[in-house]
Amino acid sequence: MDYSLSSPPTKTFQRKIAVLGAKNVGKTTLTIRYVESRFLESYYPTVENHFTKLIDFKNQHFTLEIVDTAGQDESSLLNLKSLAGVRGVILCYSVVNRSTFDMIPVVWDKLLDQLERDDIPVIIVGNKIDLRNDLDNRTVVTKQEGKKLANLIRSSDKNIKAGFIECSAKDDTNVGTTFQKLLKQMELLEASHGYQEDNGDDNKCSIM
Repeated sequence: MDYSLSSPPTKTFQRKIAVLGAKNVGKTTLTIRYVESRFLESYYPTVENHFTKLIDFKNQHFTLEIVDTAGQDESSLLNLKSLAGVRGVILCYSVVNRSTFDMIPVVWDKLLDQLERDDIPVIIVGNKIDLRNDLDNRTVVTKQEGKKLANLIRSSDKNIKAGFIECSAKDDTNVGTTFQKLLKQMELLEASHGYQEDNGDDNKCSIM
């Protein structure tokens, strides 16, 4: 067979992201909506799930490893083994459950303590906006409050600023945009630090 006209194999990079937050904020439904383009109707408490998705980003092929973590509370510990290689984090809360919103700084601090670093791109995500108009305004988290919280999430790296977005996994509102925003932040940090691209053989990056 003549291989002279064959195209060279396309290089695929890998990135790893973690989805963190309190219980029942929609971490799994958000991830499944993004990876499988479907809405998960039933709720089952997550121990930990791993997903992969092939995407094109900035004219490059990427394999995203997405780690959907167990719901967090004040005392629970993060799985350090699963966090190995993470280059981006989604911190998720429910806009119709204020206690999950209050957990965001707690989860962020636990993440920094256990990783012993804070130069991690992060997006604060307010999920379940499809339910917000159905409830008493005193019980919901406003968009302005979410933005204010994102401004308080700080890093020692001046190139890192927490992003913020509201979404609905059920209605597929801003789900893809959430992951795109995080990938852009990861790209900016990697460019500023001069990181070398990974091809998945060693030191692969994951999206949890």
